Amino acid sequence: MDAMKQVLNSMENKIRLRSQAQAERRAEEVEAQKRAFQAKLLAASANKLELDSMSSQIKGSQDAVQRDQLVGMMMAGF
Repeated sequence: MDAMKQVLNSMENKIRLRSQAQAERRAEEVEAQKRAFQAKLLAASANKLELDSMSSQIKGSQDAVQRDQLVGMMMAGF
């Protein structure tokens, strides 16, 4: 009887340890996926800021060209 209890306890402990190890691996995988997602999100944010900056520069250049053309037309008497 005692030998059977020891076998059952041993099996129960082994199952418990295996489940705990699997849960830890899943947690590590989720954490790695979270870090990868955050890195991608940060890169996308940086790209958006860069694109917004370029867009603003282009818009400013276009406005300056239009202003210069308007001043030129006004000085020419149109």
